[in-house]
Amino acid sequence: MKKLFYAIIATVLVNLGLNAQGIKTPAPSPTQTIKQDFALSSIEIVYSRPNMKGRTVFGDLAPYGKLWRTGANGATKITFGEDVKVGGVAVKAGSYALYTIPNKDEWEVILNKGINNWGVDGYQASDDVAKFKVKPMTMPMAMETFTMQVANVMPASAEIHIMWEKTAVSIPVSADIDAKISKSIETAMTVDNRPYFQAASYYFETGKDLSKALSWADKAIELNPKAFWIMHLKAKIQAKLGDKAGATATALKSIDSAKEAKNDDYVALNEKLIATLK
Repeated sequence: MKKLFYAIIATVLVNLGLNAQGIKTPAPSPTQTIKQDFALSSIEIVYSRPNMKGRTVFGDLAPYGKLWRTGANGATKITFGEDVKVGGVAVKAGSYALYTIPNKDEWEVILNKGINNWGVDGYQASDDVAKFKVKPMTMPMAMETFTMQVANVMPASAEIHIMWEKTAVSIPVSADIDAKISKSIETAMTVDNRPYFQAASYYFETGKDLSKALSWADKAIELNPKAFWIMHLKAKIQAKLGDKAGATATALKSIDSAKEAKNDDYVALNEKLIATLK
């Protein structure tokens, strides 16, 4: 009897030890965090990713016309590092819960203050900060795992994509950064180490005062006469101003400097630019 008693006690202790240690298994809807540099800050998304597992998603698992957590588990959280417009609606910098109301032909997208909500539990319409509608698109192939991404990232615009099953929606995001950058350029041009190249690049890319951009490019070249990348920028500015002869001459100088530096990429870039000027 004593042996049996001790055996039972030993078994209980072993089981208790196993339970205390726990067993790690994969999460059924694993969390993903993505962070994308955007405008002058970033966009960060934290969300859980369920799988289809043979189920019909939209119209069934995520019923049409009903508030959806847009993922699994806790509320999907989106953080904007600066003031933006989302779906054309002004949104202050900060973190928000993303909710959606799927429908066959139109989705409603909602940004809400309830970042600590568990799914739709705790949702209050009074906490909405933005609400707008987008059109869903049909993808050619099914997406097994619920996926979000920040795509088509431009200096002042981007898109947040939501994709699952064969459905995708795109949420436009934009930021008004021109005034901030113009002010910073204005301030930077009053100090000793003036960012001529960066300022010229910004003016060229945004189509601002090209004559001023050309002047800044010239000053940047004066400070760094071998800088083939600055010469290439100057050539592009000249081309945009309609000075084909000047652009060609500058591009040829850039090629010479790029060859000296053994930079084949800029040799090719300048050759392509010259070809467009003929």
